[in-house]
Amino acid sequence: MPSVGYPMSTPEDLDETVNLVEKTGRRIVAEQGDVRDFERLKKAVANGVAELGRVDFVLANAGILPMVGEQAKETSAFVDAVDVMLKGVYYTIEAALPALLEHGDGGAIVITSSVAGLSGMHAKFSQRTHGGAGYIAAKHRVVGLMRIYANALAEKNIRVNTVHPTGLNSPMIVNEQVGQLLEEQPEYGAGFENLMPVPLIEASDISEAMVYLCSHSGRYITGITLPVDAGFTVK
Repeated sequence: MPSVGYPMSTPEDLDETVNLVEKTGRRIVAEQGDVRDFERLKKAVANGVAELGRVDFVLANAGILPMVGEQAKETSAFVDAVDVMLKGVYYTIEAALPALLEHGDGGAIVITSSVAGLSGMHAKFSQRTHGGAGYIAAKHRVVGLMRIYANALAEKNIRVNTVHPTGLNSPMIVNEQVGQLLEEQPEYGAGFENLMPVPLIEASDISEAMVYLCSHSGRYITGITLPVDAGFTVK
């Protein structure tokens, strides 16, 4: 995407995921798609259900960080952020919801927000970009989506929550472009500081939180905003 100033994920990354799943002896239906394309998402869900039989959990997890480079200052960066991280979440849930409802056994939906969805990321005037505004706005607005779905789907025994990671050790943040931004504007680094003495958390920390929310242990948890943030949001 032109508004994203760092290397995005590749087909090879998806292949790696397929290999990791298959090494466990499990099956996976993996397809390239775009969360901005509702029809494509519906087709992907249909293919998955045809192969695996049903949908029990939905993880709306696509994200971009259009906050680096000159392109972040274009209004298109705001539009892209909202299209991927708000509309894309909505489309993902709506594409999967018929299959989630069909078996009648309930289930869970987990939306990936961010600590930016619970705060303004302590942004200073010098940090303002259209892409940054879009990112923070979208991450706030999916909390509203979560609450709509949590209320509407509770009677169907479907739980809906958001997870809010702090800075994550992933290619979205750990890349040359973001490193350069932090070097040129140290105030960004201050905005990412956690209370606990850890600069970044791991993807597995978020995965484990999602597993908990989808598991029997989380069977009565719905409508919450769960920070996995090393104390970031309590500042």
